[in-house]
Amino acid sequence: MSTEEENKFNFSEEEQKETPETTVPTDAKGLLEGMKTFMNELLDIQNDTDKDQTIAAIKADIPFKGATAWILIFAVFVASIGLNVSSTAVVIGAMLISPLMGPILGIGMSLAINDIDTLRSSFTNLMVMVVLSIITAYLYFVLSPLTELTPELESRTAPNILDVFVAIFGGLALIVARTKKGTIASVIFGVAIATALMPPLCTAGYGLAVGNFKFFLGAMYLFAINTTFIALATFLVLKILRFPMLKYANSAKRKRISRLASLVAFAVMIPAVWTFWNVLQISNIKRDYNTFIEKITDNQEVWLQKRDKDLNIEKREINLFFNGEISPALKAVYQTELETYEYIKDFELNIGGNNVRSLDKISASLDRAYTDLDNSRNIIDGLQKQIAELKTEISSLNSQLESKASLENASYVAFSTVAKDAKIKYSDLRQFGFAKMLNSKDFIKVDTIPVAAVKWNPALTDSVQTIREAELTKWLREELTLDTLIIERIK
Repeated sequence: MSTEEENKFNFSEEEQKETPETTVPTDAKGLLEGMKTFMNELLDIQNDTDKDQTIAAIKADIPFKGATAWILIFAVFVASIGLNVSSTAVVIGAMLISPLMGPILGIGMSLAINDIDTLRSSFTNLMVMVVLSIITAYLYFVLSPLTELTPELESRTAPNILDVFVAIFGGLALIVARTKKGTIASVIFGVAIATALMPPLCTAGYGLAVGNFKFFLGAMYLFAINTTFIALATFLVLKILRFPMLKYANSAKRKRISRLASLVAFAVMIPAVWTFWNVLQISNIKRDYNTFIEKITDNQEVWLQKRDKDLNIEKREINLFFNGEISPALKAVYQTELETYEYIKDFELNIGGNNVRSLDKISASLDRAYTDLDNSRNIIDGLQKQIAELKTEISSLNSQLESKASLENASYVAFSTVAKDAKIKYSDLRQFGFAKMLNSKDFIKVDTIPVAAVKWNPALTDSVQTIREAELTKWLREELTLDTLIIERIK
């Protein structure tokens, strides 16, 4: 073999290491390291945190007096109006100007850095804000003529698991925005909208105004959820960012303050965890219940009547009412179906219904009712026809009697004809009578005097009635060929 051929197979140690078998793992490792570095730079907030500025900014937003108090009052009025007319845009506008965030962040921060003075100040200012907000909302709804329950108000009376998640992630977004160098105002406004601290307080005032303490407690529960989780998120983020603990000159005092702050933080976390778990369980129960009801309503052979109190979570009951017959076999099927759901399988299922009237019987009854109605209409039509015929017959008999009487007595008056003509001529005439009255002035000689009794429309004045009577007298004299006629007014 020649020297050149031997050199083709002689590689340096570095060249032998760069074979395909060794370069692939090396490249993969470098790619992973690059991705790790990229993700660290993307998600790292340590280098972009201004701890001193964050603490100072949060403390500056805690005090509640002067202009801040009036801003809160006006914000409550705006939010209450928005809830009253169910306007989401107006409610959002109120949340943008609401100053409720400061004391809540102050509570979380003071627990994280063991600042008991700031904690006391934050609690005090938060309580004042809450009381002032509820009183303002109460006064608005007491004085407002619109007190009906709107969807915007009702949605703030029953917290669900989504409200908890909104409070958690909204609080995290808010405190991360606060710790950044140069606070992002738009993020703070967005969190103010998402966590919706103002509407629950306005709803609590509405509950007091209308005397519905269930609404009041539900709205305060929602506000407590938002407040707790925003403060908790602030506490956790500042702990993760290792904000400096407040230093006290007295070592014993420092330890005592540290223990107190830790105790308060632990006390806040316990109800927060319980609230999260409780709301999560309620949401799961309602989800299973709605799925269960959907399967029942899909059955076209039964007619389920939905009611507001069909699901009783406190008593762990499901009450169903059907308009129709529910057989024992079908009840057993529903009970078996209920036991397949994880969160409502131990609920007591109560099934009631109108066992006398099934859907077929209701349809048959409806058909019978329509038939009876048609028969009644036929009977009424026949009676009306008979009445019309009787009227015609009576009118004919009257005419015959009057004709006969006029032939026998020249002075006979055809009363029915005169009465009809009088009514046609005088539309305000309500009652008409005619008779010949025996009269004696000297109690020796007896005369016969025609008398017409009339009753006019009460709306006519006395002067108008007098004029009408004069016209009627003249007409009757000419119509009946009378020399004298007396008109008497019927009261």
